[in-house]
Amino acid sequence: MTTKPKNSRLRERGIYLLPSAFTVANIFCGFYAIICAIRGDLGLGGLLIGGAILLDTLDGRVARFANASSEFGKEFDSLADQVSFGVAPMVLAYQWGLSLWPRLGWLVGFLFVICGAMRLARFNIQQSQTDKRFFVGMPIPAAAGVIAALIYQFPELLETRAESLPVMVLVLALALLMVSKIRFYSFKDFDIRRRQPHLVILFVALFFVAIFTHPQAVLLTMATAYLLSGLILKLWGWFSPSRSATVPHAEASADVDIDADGA
Repeated sequence: MTTKPKNSRLRERGIYLLPSAFTVANIFCGFYAIICAIRGDLGLGGLLIGGAILLDTLDGRVARFANASSEFGKEFDSLADQVSFGVAPMVLAYQWGLSLWPRLGWLVGFLFVICGAMRLARFNIQQSQTDKRFFVGMPIPAAAGVIAALIYQFPELLETRAESLPVMVLVLALALLMVSKIRFYSFKDFDIRRRQPHLVILFVALFFVAIFTHPQAVLLTMATAYLLSGLILKLWGWFSPSRSATVPHAEASADVDIDADGA
């Protein structure tokens, strides 16, 4: 019976720590976003939640590429998501304008947090996934991204209840979408390792130019487009006879989070 050299064991341990390091950074972004909300720096708080979304996506990808997925990593990531995408965006939203409704505002925010926790728990207990192309229910990072992008675009405090009412309705809608059976595209069938047309490089370059020149508008557009995509997909399933037969099957498939197969 042979044993692995000490250096090899240390190297393997380091690989398993790598995706968890991304998760720690995710938690840091969510926690510091809460600190920013308390200080009144709402724009930076929204940007930090956007950074947490990027880190949340990367930790799963890193875990898959390094073959370093683990049960601990999945549970650790779910707890991180509850901080960064459940609590943090609602503290921002409350400071931004929901506080104008002293009782109803925090109750709606609490509903968002609970629905986000349910969204994560539903994934954790799921045993199988039959259609990885879609998420069932809006992923909690995407729901948090809508709130974060909106606050990042318009960081000034809301002054009247009339201004904050649409925000409260949006938070309520996002909470319900997370626990719904509406499908959202997962992008899991898009493999960056495959050969792509050369024109894709041009679109990537244009995307980076847009991000660096108009980050607020681009991020808000992306978050809104993803939100609407699930609703459009649902309507398409209702009114397209050829696709309506596939909707029940997809909705019955397992619930997956953005980083479902990563740490």
